[in-house]
Amino acid sequence: MHVGPNKLGHLLVRGAPVFNAPVAALANSRRFGRLIKRNITMLTYQGRRSGRTYSIPVAYRRAGGDIVISVGMPEAKTWWRNFLDTGGPLTLRLDETERAGHAVAEQDEKGAVTVTVRLAEPNS
Repeated sequence: MHVGPNKLGHLLVRGAPVFNAPVAALANSRRFGRLIKRNITMLTYQGRRSGRTYSIPVAYRRAGGDIVISVGMPEAKTWWRNFLDTGGPLTLRLDETERAGHAVAEQDEKGAVTVTVRLAEPNS
């Protein structure tokens, strides 16, 4: 059975909560949390159109003072689109602390998407 890209994207979006919930639980667990939190954080943002608040686990890396998120299979995901153009605010859970930041998403000519987060100064 062949599944086209639009159908696959729809299936992935609908199945995301099934994947995200266990990853979030592992990240918050005492046993595995430290290991997972080295590379995975909870990203919380407000949808531009819906106004709803969403929290999702994402893999990240630090680049100087910024946080960089490479979006895997961006055509099948919608969250990063909230940060196109001038970007928008979000919160990341880093080192057991909620950190506010401003994220900007960029899509290159090959379709790869990178979200760069500039963190606000602590306590600001």
